[in-house]
Amino acid sequence: MGSEKGYKGCQARDGINFGENILFTSALASKNSEVETDLKKRHCQPFKRYGQSFLKCLYLCYLNKLSVFKFSSIIVPVLILILLFFPSCQSKKSNTTEIIIAGSTSVQPFADKWAELFMEKKPGLVINVQGGGSTAGIMAAKSGTAHIGMSSRELKEEEKSLHETEVARDGIAIIVHPSNPVKDLTIDQVKSIFSGDITNWKTLNGRDEAITVVVREEGSGTRGAFQEMVMGKTRITKRAIVEDSNGTVREIVSRDPNSIGFISLGLVNDKVKAIALNGVFPSEEAILKKEYHLVRPFLFLTKEEPKGLAKEFIDFVLSDEIQSLLPGEGLIPIKKMSQVKINNSPKKED
Repeated sequence: MGSEKGYKGCQARDGINFGENILFTSALASKNSEVETDLKKRHCQPFKRYGQSFLKCLYLCYLNKLSVFKFSSIIVPVLILILLFFPSCQSKKSNTTEIIIAGSTSVQPFADKWAELFMEKKPGLVINVQGGGSTAGIMAAKSGTAHIGMSSRELKEEEKSLHETEVARDGIAIIVHPSNPVKDLTIDQVKSIFSGDITNWKTLNGRDEAITVVVREEGSGTRGAFQEMVMGKTRITKRAIVEDSNGTVREIVSRDPNSIGFISLGLVNDKVKAIALNGVFPSEEAILKKEYHLVRPFLFLTKEEPKGLAKEFIDFVLSDEIQSLLPGEGLIPIKKMSQVKINNSPKKED
């Protein structure tokens, strides 16, 4: 994780969150105050490559009226124009020797590894993998700002104009601190914790300590899948700590003995403990047997049927070379899921 320097509510980090830039630029262009307000709560990031993130950080800090930054009425409109200008320059620059991939922060760390392996085979090719969340990835694919969008949730009806390729399946793990004595919860108990109805571990035969709830942000594929599969129409408590990546959720839970969160099963490590749901621990075997039910797809999205370098990369990820690595990373190869569907299909009578 990059170094962080906080200026009150505005946080600077190494790297560019490309998908979030797309959302921010779209919000400015359309004057979508709801999206813009949401982004003001998110992390600002410094200049690294195209300068867009740095300018966004300055503008957000201006909106939040932070005394660190003092702007004139002339500078702000100029910043907005530059923000709107950079994506088009970026798109033109990356037609031939660069693949831009943006979206789900659950898919991102795996896509980074796959990209490194693919670039070894293609000298001179640069694959730029950025996060921002599934919704940002979908928007990026739709607009053509990214060659490939990443989503860790099913597409909504209005998003299905995109061409989708499922590259893996992933479980969502409910995680707690390793010292937490609670090992098993029911889905209803998890729902009650995240809605705020259960607020103390003592209610669940744990310590007499208040529960710290940690969740992903709105627009995240992980949160969207969790909302759909666990919460339904019940809202997540407003007291929850909201973070913008699975890695940050994992980090907070690893440091707070009373916390609980949900992350990609593939990102569970020895710093946190995945708990059982209804007596079933999350694992590849449990998912393949359909005993563990918090499962979602990892999708690559393109504006139309993939072609050129984007198609080559997607085919590479679907190849035996990459699919054979997925179980070691906590993911389910898509071919295994297909075999399960075939094996579970009803047999035709002779």
